[in-house]
Amino acid sequence: MIVTVTPNPSLDRTYEVPSLDRGGVVRATGERVDPGGKGVNVSRAVTAAGRRTVAVLPLGGAPGALVADLLDAQGIEVAAVPVGGATRSNIALAETDGVLTKINAPGPELTAAERELLLETVRTRSRDADWIACCGSLPRGLAPSWYADLVARAHTAGVRIALDTSGPALLRALRERPDVVKPNAEELAQAVGRPLATVGDAVKAAEELRGLGARTVLASLGADGQLLVTDTGTWYGTARVDAVRSNVGAGDASLAGFLIAGGTGPDALASAIAHGAAAVRLPGSVMPTPADLDPAAVTVTAEVPVDRVLEEPVP
Repeated sequence: MIVTVTPNPSLDRTYEVPSLDRGGVVRATGERVDPGGKGVNVSRAVTAAGRRTVAVLPLGGAPGALVADLLDAQGIEVAAVPVGGATRSNIALAETDGVLTKINAPGPELTAAERELLLETVRTRSRDADWIACCGSLPRGLAPSWYADLVARAHTAGVRIALDTSGPALLRALRERPDVVKPNAEELAQAVGRPLATVGDAVKAAEELRGLGARTVLASLGADGQLLVTDTGTWYGTARVDAVRSNVGAGDASLAGFLIAGGTGPDALASAIAHGAAAVRLPGSVMPTPADLDPAAVTVTAEVPVDRVLEEPVP
């Protein structure tokens, strides 16, 4: 069972548009409304795979009620933490050429009592969990050390924890030795304070995160594939994707695939890549089912192409 924690969930509206004409009238060709937030997406992907999950998230106002209803309709167990502020609403504009424009609202500010209730809810709902997946940005009212506190509490309870966040919250949490961290290329470069031009640069950055405390680093490199760096080895993998429809939630689907497959080793990396590749072929933030996966399109190797130049280098 996988418990997900989304401190700043959202109600996500995704519009598919032919192209984005700034200042003009853009007519959408498709529209979706989904419960949003990185941890929420992980729970959705876990559920789509037929596994049990509990989504812990603070919810408030009409948007929060709709998020809970949408998750319930998908068969996802919600452990809601009531908050006074309204859950944020986000907008994504997906163009036919794969370019995505996102507008993310800041979300409510949590009070001291709401912060503590959120931690307590995670503690009580994770007693039988195989993994806790903590994902996304922190809302106003939560200090950068909040994730570090959560990692420490999880380890005290004997539960493995995966962390998908960035910036000061990631760096603070590394001190508590999270079992898995899952940065994308931009977050990886930000964490080490230098650009990434090659796969080898990404490997060195991941190793540096391990030196700071991360036990395993699962790094998403976009079109350049994914890296897995552990104390037992380093693996690199890619997947063939013929057409990208939307990359919203693809990284979250990857993390779900990794944890579903045990959260360790090259087989888990292959599962992560298969889930991420399936997600980009689907509209909006739709999470893939087992029928959407194409394991044959995935290649994983221990011979990491360190000299490969990234298609999307991070300055």
